[in-house]
Order: sequence, then structure tokens, then C-alpha cells
Amino acid sequence: MVWMMFAVVGIPLKQTLGLNATEFGLLMAMPVLSGSLVRVPLGIWTDKYGGRIVMTALLAATVPAIWLMAYATEYWHFLTIGLVLGLAGGSFSVGTPYVARWFPKNRQGLAMGIFGAGNAGAALNKFVAPALLVAFGWTMVPKVYAAIMLGTVIVFWLFSHQDPAHLVPSNTKFTDQLKSLKDPRVLKYCQYYSIVFGGYVALSLWMVQYYVGEYGLDIRVAALLAACFSLPGGVLRAVGGAMSDKYGAHSVTWWVMWVSWICLFLLSYPQTDFTVMTVNGAATFHLGLNVYAFTFLMFTLGIAFAFGKASVFKYIANDYPGNIGAISGIVGLAGGMGGFILPILFGVLMDLTGVRSSAFMLMYGVVWVSLIWMYWTEVRKASPMGDPSKTLSTQN
Repeated sequence: MVWMMFAVVGIPLKQTLGLNATEFGLLMAMPVLSGSLVRVPLGIWTDKYGGRIVMTALLAATVPAIWLMAYATEYWHFLTIGLVLGLAGGSFSVGTPYVARWFPKNRQGLAMGIFGAGNAGAALNKFVAPALLVAFGWTMVPKVYAAIMLGTVIVFWLFSHQDPAHLVPSNTKFTDQLKSLKDPRVLKYCQYYSIVFGGYVALSLWMVQYYVGEYGLDIRVAALLAACFSLPGGVLRAVGGAMSDKYGAHSVTWWVMWVSWICLFLLSYPQTDFTVMTVNGAATFHLGLNVYAFTFLMFTLGIAFAFGKASVFKYIANDYPGNIGAISGIVGLAGGMGGFILPILFGVLMDLTGVRSSAFMLMYGVVWVSLIWMYWTEVRKASPMGDPSKTLSTQN
């Protein structure tokens, strides 16, 4: 909720501060930037010091910044505060290894998926923030969120636990934990996560204003429809984790990419009017998605992204069981950077072309890269007859 706050609060700020699409994209992306950059050290610190201590300190550090947002007045104020809010997004790199180590390997996908279902806060934000904004003004949103975060810190500290057996040896060096990053598989998982998580974050931030601009909806209705994407994209991550445990990370990710490819292809087509000369004269036709078809495709895309977020981390749990924190940190960094860069590029493309669906055209291209990479490194090497003894280790 805190990480995605600008998705709703940013709309009145855009009008108040007179921001263009690029500036608006930068504002929304600032929390995602810092939340991405801190993921690698947070994952490593979690391996070394334990998730309970790191998570508590991380969440507590965001409370003052959330509260102070209500008193900011200048564009640079919000950009600076957004960087601190981003620490909340870094919590994924703490919670994932913290949770995974409490469970056996055949249940880690589900366990991490349940933790990752906290992404549903992006959807909850679209219910809570508009109601507060309309009733009390936008400044009430950060005040309420600061109180919620403070309560979360207290509850987490009181009811969480630590197991010393889950820590890496105290003599393990920072550079030792980073050695696995030379593995080309890590780069591939970064690419996958940049679309299933980075794309999820970017669209969660972008969709409210997209509905307002494309279909002329009220902000409350726009937020409700945008939640049709972000809610399943968060809640169903646990289902994706269970499916990854049962069918393998490779199989789930492969289908996720194809479903995403189809949805983004259809979403990319702009609203178009064209004229055809017939025997009876000129006939004009309109081609484009109405709000219902658009929302259905976004709902489907949200489900696919939810499964994909879980399956990518199942790859990590399978391949790097002793180094989950460091690897999940770097993969999370790639996903978060996707969530940072994409909204900015959405704004730039819209300013350059004037076509709102150019955002989906860009993401369509990113999915193409993932599909090609996955085919050459995984699908092409798999046994055509499905012989379990010859399939990829990541499918097991």
C-alpha cells in the first residue's frame, strides 16, 4: 500500500503541481527506484542477521517519511520522500528468504507465494486511498498509512521469531555471497522478473490515470477497475507458488509468458477510426477495446503475472537453496528497476506519440525477449517426449 501510494495520490498532485506525463511517471517511479536498489544489500543482510531484525528496522524507517508527505509542497519534496517510501518495497527481499527457510523444499513455492500475496496491497491501496482522498483530501492518506505502518512494525516485532540455524556462517564475506551472480541463469531470472514483477508494479502505478484519461472515468471508478488487475496480481501469487511446487517453475513460467504475450498484443492496439471505400461510398469503422474488454484483459494479465512472480522465485529456491537472500535480492532489484523504468518510459512514449496504448506496446516487446530467451535456454534443451530423466533440473 505504501509503495504504491502515488498511484492514487499522484493524480491530484499532477494537477496541483502542473506535471506532464514524463514528470508524473518519474514521481510514481521514485519509490520503486529506491525499493529496487536496496534489495541486494537487504537480501544479504537477511542471510547474515536474520529477517526479524532487518524487517523491523526497515519498516520503522519509513514511518516518519510517510507522515511528512502530508506537509510537502514542492515537486522535489515528493521526489525525495518517494525515495524513502521505496524502502517499503525492499521488504520483499527480506521476507522471501526469511519465510522460505522455515519450510521444506517442496513447500517453499507456496510459502513464498503466500508472503508475496502482500502485493495485494497495491489493490487495497486503490480502495482505501480514493475513499480517504474524496472524504478528507489527499493529505489524509499519508497520515493514515503512517499509522498503519507503525502498527505493522509493532505487531511484527511482537509475534515474529528468529532461528539462528537459518543464518549463513558469520565468517561468510559479502563477496562470497555475490559470486553466484556470475551465473547466467541469474541474468535470465532477472529478465523474467523484470516483466512479471516490474510490469505489475508499473501498471499498478499507471492504470488509474490510464482509465481516467482513456475512458473519462471518475477517480474512484478508475481505481476500482484498476484493482481488477492489481488484486489478482497479488492475491493469486500463493496459487502460483503451489502450482510451481507441483508442475515446476519452468512449466508455469513458460505458460505465463505466452498468456502475457497474447494479452499485451491485444492491449497494444490503439483506439482507431478508419474509412473504407465501398460500392455505396465511404464507410467509417471504429476499432478499439471498450472499458469492459480492456478490464477483462487486464484481469487475465494480472493472474498471469501473479503466477509468474511465484514461479521465478521457485527457480531461485531450487537452484540456490543456500544463498536465497543474495540471489532473490539481485532478481528483486531487476524486477524493481523494471517497475522504476517502465512508468517513466510510459510517460515519455505518451508525450512523444500521444498514444496511451504505447505503454502496452513496450511491454509486449519485453515479453518477446523473455520468450525467445526462455526457448533457447530451456525449451529447446528439454526432452520432446517429456522423459523425466532428461528434463531440466529447474522443472523438478
